[in-house]
Amino acid sequence: MSSSIRTTKPHEIVERALELSTADGCVVIADEQSSANLRWAGNALTTNGVTRGRTLTVIATVDGKEGTASGVVSRSAVTAQELEPLVRAAEAAARGAGPAEDARPLVTGTPSSPDFADAPAETSSAVFADFAPALGEAFARARAGGRELYGFANHELVSTYVGTSTGLRLRHDQPNGTLELNAKSPDRQRSAWAGRATRDFKDVDPTVLDAELAVRLGWAERKIDLPAGRYETLLPPTAVADLLIYQMWSAAARDAVEGRTVFSKPGGGTRLGERLSPLPLTLRSDPNAPGLESAPFVIAHSSGDGESVFDNGLPVPATEWIKDGELARLTTTRHTADLTGLPVSPSFGNLILEGGGEKSLEEMVAATERGLLLTCLWYIREVDPATLLLTGLTRDGVYLVEDGQVVGEVNNFRFNESPVDLLSRASEAGRTEKTLPREWNDWFTRAAMPALRIPDFNMSSVSKGV
Repeated sequence: MSSSIRTTKPHEIVERALELSTADGCVVIADEQSSANLRWAGNALTTNGVTRGRTLTVIATVDGKEGTASGVVSRSAVTAQELEPLVRAAEAAARGAGPAEDARPLVTGTPSSPDFADAPAETSSAVFADFAPALGEAFARARAGGRELYGFANHELVSTYVGTSTGLRLRHDQPNGTLELNAKSPDRQRSAWAGRATRDFKDVDPTVLDAELAVRLGWAERKIDLPAGRYETLLPPTAVADLLIYQMWSAAARDAVEGRTVFSKPGGGTRLGERLSPLPLTLRSDPNAPGLESAPFVIAHSSGDGESVFDNGLPVPATEWIKDGELARLTTTRHTADLTGLPVSPSFGNLILEGGGEKSLEEMVAATERGLLLTCLWYIREVDPATLLLTGLTRDGVYLVEDGQVVGEVNNFRFNESPVDLLSRASEAGRTEKTLPREWNDWFTRAAMPALRIPDFNMSSVSKGV
């Protein structure tokens, strides 16, 4: 065997670690990651780079009289000599731990991936072959238009190999691309942002985004001060995504049953079956959704409220979390499903909201008598888990709409809203489109959302942020 794990195929590392295991059960996860990036400022590229790496996670399970314990150890850049000590460390962690509350028999029966023994997929600077020239064109247009472009493009490809002592041999390749573009006036007094998520940078055009940002900078030439208050507000898809991602992170069935969340029913139980919105909104996840594909099986490097290492390899089905406005599912592991008596509903790799609307955001603006148009939200924090009250700030452009036209840029605000409450008050949903969450895109990027019209969005105070 090579002296470096990096020179050995990932599936061979998984097989060797399983051979070395003396535990009652073992799960090995090898993550092969590569990334390529571009950064720019003031209409010029500043840096670019490509990185590669491997992380190996070993999960050992040990049976005892009182139950099964688990031990998890993850390390990067593991050499051949360090492989056995890594396996032993996981076993020692399991033997030193008490019985795991989420212990279940390791998953069996999931068909093996036909490409399990293939080399990992890798990205490179070639992913930007078409994008980079278009970015140069955007720089030229911005320069000629008296604006400066800042931002970055990042593409990551992770090949994950999961092997278990029960015979699972699974592999998933996950591409993940993000583009964030910020346009500023030369005096830096006006700023506008746009972002896109992509799998391969073939469906994003920076010149189109630059044109969009130029319009927004034009809107910002007129400044209008508004006080705090409740305003009819158009939430663009990126803002809707940030709010609903956090809502889903708070949708664990066990927490709801135990009375700790907005999905808990007063007096006991959950709000499953309750209507959350008068609109026919459906919030769903589907690992096979076109353009938003995610892992079709559970990949859990640790156990927590929403995942269990014992569930590694469990199939992830398409799931409707909200169906036609009614709460239909809460997230469960096999363990929490048993505790709550609810179906097994693993955590999600993408999130899609559909409301039957066909209007674009521009068409919704045109139909607005008076209201606010947001660009995005940031610094979102939880205030009250019982109601899922969130606070945060608007950023990079809040615009006043009057008689179907944007008439200027207003000051930023701090908001206080619950996404669950917003769904109950939403009066219109636009056309669903792929979007990039602004706040959470370091952790979650695969989303498709409509714009939402909220008649009385709570801008709780004026913010001096940009």
